[in-house]
Amino acid sequence: MHHFISFAFTLLAFIGLHVSVQSTGRRSERSIERSFVSTLTVTNGLEGGSWGQREFCPSGTYAAGFSLKVEEPSHVMYDDTSLNGIRLHCVYPSKGSHELYATIESDVGNWGEWTDIKWCPSGFLKAFQLRVEPSQGNGDDTAANNIRFSCSDGVVLKGDGTAWGDWGDWSSACGGKGICGIKTRVEGPQGSGDDTALNDAQMYCCE
Repeated sequence: MHHFISFAFTLLAFIGLHVSVQSTGRRSERSIERSFVSTLTVTNGLEGGSWGQREFCPSGTYAAGFSLKVEEPSHVMYDDTSLNGIRLHCVYPSKGSHELYATIESDVGNWGEWTDIKWCPSGFLKAFQLRVEPSQGNGDDTAANNIRFSCSDGVVLKGDGTAWGDWGDWSSACGGKGICGIKTRVEGPQGSGDDTALNDAQMYCCE
């Protein structure tokens, strides 16, 4: 009986780990800080809202894919926010498969739906570029609208965001193995004011 109980607990622990790795929902706990070698930034991010906490892939994993939370254009006189969140999907280098992965995200806006995951054919995310709409004065501001990532295999992945604004310069590329963490700048709901949601992002690179 003792051996059976021990086996049952071991099985449950394994199943619990397996589920947490495959989960595509928001993690219930903040990720543990991880040693990183560089921070990737872009020059066209805006200053609305405040920075969330850094979130990191589990130790030994790197971001090989991403998905976005996007509010689709209303096509009428309305308060659009466009890009609301960015998720990174992290895998182990040795797995050679996207079947087992962990999902991380920093702060996320209140609007929109999550898009399908876009994966690097091989390798990991290495650099990024934001599409940002500058301030519209008395018009409807949306701030960040879309993102592109370059992969270590040379492939460029474009997110399913909206087309407002312009693409800025690329960030520098990871000197380590690939992107392993994220931090986003998000403006919360403004009540009767103009909502913009996600304004800027930073990525972290690990060896």
